[in-house]
Amino acid sequence: MIAFPDTSFLCAIYRRQDNSPAAAAYFKAMPEALFVSGLLLYEFRQSVRFQVWLHARDKSKGYPQADGDGALADLQTDLDTGAVVVVTADWPDVHRLAETISKRHTMTGGHRRLDVLHVATALHLGAREFLTFDTNQRKLATAEKLKVKP
Repeated sequence: MIAFPDTSFLCAIYRRQDNSPAAAAYFKAMPEALFVSGLLLYEFRQSVRFQVWLHARDKSKGYPQADGDGALADLQTDLDTGAVVVVTADWPDVHRLAETISKRHTMTGGHRRLDVLHVATALHLGAREFLTFDTNQRKLATAEKLKVKP
């Protein structure tokens, strides 16, 4: 496995935003499938559904259901075609790694729980690169010796 993404990378692929061109170019040029964990998929899907819920209550927030449905359908297509592949992690091992990473970095860097878990998952799976657009998560992945892209 070369690279493991976080939710910001998936959002940039499946929901149009400023960094979408960079994410799409990187995704297209990858020499292998984009590997994801079940946890990452859950976080992304939950985020999309929450944005739709927000928009239904306040049109200035989130995005319309059609956009959310499109993002989820596009992700499912990539899963069905093998462009995105779900990998299995040994979650007790990931949790041990996450605890170690948290001890090293959270009190000084303010890292969130899922950010720590995604970096721990990447390390557990042997990824060399971490795909993110999140500034704080870039710092954490770099501190753990992952090459941060795109």
